[in-house]
Amino acid sequence: MPTPHRQRSWSQCDERRDSSLVSLHKKNRTPPARRRWLLVLGALAALPLMSGCQAETASAPQLRRPVQVTRVAFTSREKARDFVGVIRARYETDLGFRVAGKIVARPVNAGDRVSAGDVIARLDPADLKLQVESAEAEWNAASTNLAQASAELARYTTLKARGFASIADFDRKQAAKAEADGRLERARRALDLARNQLGYAELKADADGVITATLAEPGQVVTIGQAVVRIARRGEREALVALPETSLAEARQAKATVRLWTEPDRSFAAKLRELSPQADPATRTYAARFTLTDPDDTVALGMTATVQLVRAADQPSIRLPLAAILNRGDGPSVFVVTDADALALRPVQVASFNEETAFVTAGLRPGETVVTLGVQKLTAGAKVRTIE
Repeated sequence: MPTPHRQRSWSQCDERRDSSLVSLHKKNRTPPARRRWLLVLGALAALPLMSGCQAETASAPQLRRPVQVTRVAFTSREKARDFVGVIRARYETDLGFRVAGKIVARPVNAGDRVSAGDVIARLDPADLKLQVESAEAEWNAASTNLAQASAELARYTTLKARGFASIADFDRKQAAKAEADGRLERARRALDLARNQLGYAELKADADGVITATLAEPGQVVTIGQAVVRIARRGEREALVALPETSLAEARQAKATVRLWTEPDRSFAAKLRELSPQADPATRTYAARFTLTDPDDTVALGMTATVQLVRAADQPSIRLPLAAILNRGDGPSVFVVTDADALALRPVQVASFNEETAFVTAGLRPGETVVTLGVQKLTAGAKVRTIE
């Protein structure tokens, strides 16, 4: 398509030619035969003017296509991957009664803060009190039996010394005394056990923390060890995330940081503490726990967190926009602008891609100029005008 300058040159030549022919026609009002010869002579006279216009058009400067470019620079690339998880306590324990019974009270709810020794739940103590009373009665009987056995042994000892008691009767009284001693000890331990079980009717917190879940309600009959509440101990905080199997090695070697969704501009240093040795059968992911090294009160349990794993790449690379990469079936390549402002198609080696960047590791030299936009419409050897 002719340029505006070329269109203007041709229109001026056409006007001059037409004006010459018209003026010649007006000055020579001659017969038709002679008029034709004059028109031919006028056309021949106009040829130099037309050749001058063509020379002027040919000498008009050609416009160069503008292209957006960037300078090549190698930088050390860091691989970063984000995983969404949740904030958990380092120690989270399910608490249950050490005796069976019916829950009559549970004064705490989920979210309540408790201190060590606070009562969390109570059982009906009626049966446990009866066991204590039975153990006390057994202890009293054992005490009486021991006193009687001790008295008989003392009497037979005196009779044996005077020669009025046989050695066999003395041995029986001595065995009865030893049996009474054992019975009293057994009764004492049974009484202590019954009193301990009566004390177990109250479930108490073993450490400072927060109740994260209630697993039993008042009126429910629970067995020994059945979980009643779940308590998260105060202290260390961790981010629990699920990792795919392709990121297990990276999780062990990479530097980890944790960001909260409530404060995305703030990050906490973290360290991998635990990596599950077995994948979850449903999600086929591995549970990983990253301990926050210096959490504060803003890190609350249950908050949504993002764990970022950053690892330095093996070799430096060039960061180019995806729009700079051209692949016509023979591998990735880019357009390089030469010193003569011409385009040269250069094959490159791309290590990886992400959503908007390509990491080039070979094929370019530092300081070269690479076209970053509209490469699919360019051709090698074309003259361009660069815009950085």
